[in-house]
Amino acid sequence: MLNLKNKQKLKKAFEKVLLSGNFILGQEVEGFEKAFAKYLGVKYCIGVGNGLEALQISLMALGVGKDVEVITTPISAAATTLAIMAVGAKPVFVDTDQNGLIDSQKIQPAINNKTKAILPVHLYGNSVDLKKIKDTCKKRGLFLIEDAAQAHGSKFNGKYLGTFGDIGCFSFYPTKNLGALGDGGAIVTDNKDLAETCLQIRDYGQKEKYVHTRYGLNSRLDEIQAAILKIKLVELDKNNQKRQKLTKRYIKNLSRIKKIHLVLPQNIDDANFHLFVIRVKNRNQLRKHLQQAGIQTLIHFPTIIPDQPFLKPLYENLYLPVAKEFVKTCLSLPLNPQMSFKEIDFVSAKIIEFYTKRIVI
Repeated sequence: MLNLKNKQKLKKAFEKVLLSGNFILGQEVEGFEKAFAKYLGVKYCIGVGNGLEALQISLMALGVGKDVEVITTPISAAATTLAIMAVGAKPVFVDTDQNGLIDSQKIQPAINNKTKAILPVHLYGNSVDLKKIKDTCKKRGLFLIEDAAQAHGSKFNGKYLGTFGDIGCFSFYPTKNLGALGDGGAIVTDNKDLAETCLQIRDYGQKEKYVHTRYGLNSRLDEIQAAILKIKLVELDKNNQKRQKLTKRYIKNLSRIKKIHLVLPQNIDDANFHLFVIRVKNRNQLRKHLQQAGIQTLIHFPTIIPDQPFLKPLYENLYLPVAKEFVKTCLSLPLNPQMSFKEIDFVSAKIIEFYTKRIVI
């Protein structure tokens, strides 16, 4: 959500780029890349066109391609799977835990001699079991690519998500905690060679202008979005802290309702709360009740990826009971840094009303 207090700063940033006449891979992109790398505590950041292409370029840079497999989660935006398919690899889905995160205990049985990488998603900004997954990658010689598209500013044991694997990938879609005013993405790593390869792939595979050393894409974060992101990065932690405070209010209000499962991270203070999600069996009835009170809710995500029409014929016999139950019961409640405790209390009161009065719709 656009912070109107930053309106003048954003206008000036836009005008600066406009007057510079440099719209592709200029000083604004370089400036944001340095700022984001510093924020995360990594050596290299490469701005790209969007989150899907951040994943795709990362896979390409690691040499993940045809006739290999990548283990991933069935609950995410389709972009996670599309990136794997774009490089010719096969997505291998394993079940999730009760909070929608890839179940680290179920990864090991899915590994075979074709497995090349593990690509977990920090769903809703909540960290997966990175210790277990990193140990598995090290033991089996696999690459770890973190999909941190929803995890800007989230941490695991005090360290930022996206910085644990060989590569971390971010999306700057407008609804993200750090969102552009259009599409955008980034790749982060501490590996100099990987960073250089990603830099080339994002720009037609060029090592220098008109010298194409590898197959590449056209996936470049543009100057205007980079300038906007650099401004919004300054307020990321403050906004995340506000999300945490609002979430704690939700928890206080709703934790006594036994029919509600709160989807929470292991450590509240490490999460960015990109979304606040609950699980309820009578989701559609609750949604209708809240809608009648003027409260908008969303479902992230209503279908597991292998059940999407274009994939279902390939995964008909896949058994993912926990993930399938999760997507039938998850519900995202309103949450953004501009909300007040009063608004959180209003939403909470309507949810409590639904359960205590046993409303039938």
